[in-house]
Amino acid sequence: MIYYKTNQNWFGDVRHLATSWTMVRIVRSVIGIGLYATVLCVVMDYFNWDHEINMNTGVFSLLGVMLSILLVFRTNSAYDRWWEGRKQWGALVNNSRNLAIYVQTMFPKEDREVRHFMAVRIANFCISLVEHLRNGVHLEKLIFLSKTERATYEAKDHVPNQIALEIFDRIAESHRRGDLSQGDYLNIKAQQESLLDILGACERIKKTPIPFSYAVYLKIFISAYGLMLPFALLTTFHYSTIPLSMLLFFALLGVELLGEEIEDPFGLDCNDLPTGDIAHTIKKNVFEILDQRQPDLEEKERELYEKVF
Repeated sequence: MIYYKTNQNWFGDVRHLATSWTMVRIVRSVIGIGLYATVLCVVMDYFNWDHEINMNTGVFSLLGVMLSILLVFRTNSAYDRWWEGRKQWGALVNNSRNLAIYVQTMFPKEDREVRHFMAVRIANFCISLVEHLRNGVHLEKLIFLSKTERATYEAKDHVPNQIALEIFDRIAESHRRGDLSQGDYLNIKAQQESLLDILGACERIKKTPIPFSYAVYLKIFISAYGLMLPFALLTTFHYSTIPLSMLLFFALLGVELLGEEIEDPFGLDCNDLPTGDIAHTIKKNVFEILDQRQPDLEEKERELYEKVF
């Protein structure tokens, strides 16, 4: 995710566009439509065919309005998914801290082992969730992992679910031993369940993209509009058709591709959510509450949220 401060440096913010893979795709497509318009203008001028084409620009204005309405819906839908993902990860921060505080205050003061156990499991749940929502969990990024735990996780298709199970199993075991009262058990159980609720909500966002037919329809509409637009502008604007076609195509295609980029907010695109940063923030907060043995994983943190082109 690109971090910036609003209302401070107009041109400084604009230069960040060069780091966006989506913007690179847009620029390439705009250059392509510019070359297409250039060839069309040269051919029409050479053969003097520009007077043979009489396309009403009013029709393209109407089509542009229709396309804009569709793109507004597309962008709003994509942003809703992005914002819903951010709210879920914000809730994960709060609930992880609450769970750590509950463990710190409700378990016997002398039981340091359970505090370390919970700190590791809460941190690993968040770190594993980052990669679970991408292309699968990388076990080397988890912390304080024993050989037995690694073997267990390697045999599981859903590592965050397994870690959540271990957290609840330890809570239930402490309740059966009498270390937790019934009231404390119910309170801490609700915090543990919230982790799975957030996990399910993020999976819903990840696995339910915009309907395929709608996405394809928009692509066809934008492509046809961009290819036909120079014919409508040619008789009126002549060689000015080239920059005008590029500008209009830049506006329409840019909205569509930006919507595609934020539709899946858990990836590594420049405008995706900084889930890696959030996960490591949770890890540090939880260890500050429960355990002073801070893992030294600065290099792994950078790998977790580095942008990959």
